[in-house]
Amino acid sequence: MEIRSVRVGVVAIRAVHTGFYLAMNKQGRLYGSVFSPKCTFKERIEENGYNTYASLRWRHRGRPMFLSLSGKGRPRRGRRTRRQHLSTHFLPMLVA
Repeated sequence: MEIRSVRVGVVAIRAVHTGFYLAMNKQGRLYGSVFSPKCTFKERIEENGYNTYASLRWRHRGRPMFLSLSGKGRPRRGRRTRRQHLSTHFLPMLVA
């Protein structure tokens, strides 16, 4: 996966192999797509040094929907996520 900056604090996550971008729909489900506004996420660096990614376009009951993976590596629905959940914390790495 490759994180590309769209503008300050906003990123798009792209799969290098397929070229598709990670997108979130209105229900909070993740899918691959060509680039669109649904593919943008607000990146926030948390106090513990990890990053969280919230959908820039969609909210659920006024709360942001976060990118999250379960313990088995499956995507969780954005409606069920919170910024404090450890499943929403990611540690980006530089690859040379």
